[in-house]
Amino acid sequence: MLKNKKIIIALSLIPQYLLVKYLAQFPVFIETYYSNGIYPYISKIFRYVLGWIPFSFGDLVYAFAIIYILRWLYTNRKRVLKDTKNWLIDICCALAIVYFAFHLFWGMNYYRLPLNVNLGLEADYNTEQLVSVTEKLITKANSLHHLLAKNDSLKVDIPYNKETILKMAPDGYDALKKEFPHLEYHPRSVKKSLFSYPLTYMGFSGYLNPLTNEAQVDALIPTYKFPTTTSHEMAHQLGYAAENEANFIGCLAAINHPDIYFEYAGHAFALRFCLNEIYKRDEALYEITVKKVNYGILENYKEVRTFWEAHQNPAEPYFKLFYSNFLKANKQSKGMESYSYVVALLTNYFNER
Repeated sequence: MLKNKKIIIALSLIPQYLLVKYLAQFPVFIETYYSNGIYPYISKIFRYVLGWIPFSFGDLVYAFAIIYILRWLYTNRKRVLKDTKNWLIDICCALAIVYFAFHLFWGMNYYRLPLNVNLGLEADYNTEQLVSVTEKLITKANSLHHLLAKNDSLKVDIPYNKETILKMAPDGYDALKKEFPHLEYHPRSVKKSLFSYPLTYMGFSGYLNPLTNEAQVDALIPTYKFPTTTSHEMAHQLGYAAENEANFIGCLAAINHPDIYFEYAGHAFALRFCLNEIYKRDEALYEITVKKVNYGILENYKEVRTFWEAHQNPAEPYFKLFYSNFLKANKQSKGMESYSYVVALLTNYFNER
């Protein structure tokens, strides 16, 4: 009886896959009945149950899962040749369960309507629009930088510890929900990752655990990056799976935050994306534009760049290639390059305001 159940569960992987790919063709259905239907309840239940725990429960689950898998593979190593069929059934059974949980608890959000459609924004922009928004961001970022650093050449040092920033971050969503009520964030479940060291050397500053709905932030990244990274991962919790959309929402949450350090981090974050896009389009124009940015802001950018350069390792490109292919398999055709598409959302949003 147990063997038959395992076979049924293992074989369910095929219809599950086909069903997901079929539903992916109907983003309006996903948006209505999943992303704005059952998912908010699933997300809140997980955050109520696990949000109060001061450490990452999901990271512990991952750790025990890795240990269990390695132990299982070791103890069953002889079955690969002697009992291949049942060995494969066990593996496919486990994959089917994880595949089902991933898509039920969070993964179907990859197939929802694009954010620009929901917000009534254009998905494209021209260089003139980009430069216009960049100039506005430079003016605002320079003003905030001057208030905080008092010297145009000094970088801004956020005076809060990282635990405090995690607690403060939801205030940005409280402010943002006045414009976008569907971005209400409650209860909180955002934590430092227990795997911050390996996460850093893999080249990632945070992630959402799709099986526990806990937002994980790399505890080692510079404090200056903590407000926007935390806000980004919280956007994932709210059901925005695409990286460019989570960047955009996280950016707006920081910009609308009542705390000036969050506001500065949000504007500097948006500005960096726009400057990078200008550089891709016209290097000469970039050189002219970047001279208008306070040197201290560039020092904050340098601080982050130096951090990642110090933690580079030969395996990092492979981790990012794997994640990029994962994104492509989930309707983000540009893979990790889709991060740059946040500029389209920023440009059109700010041009309309």
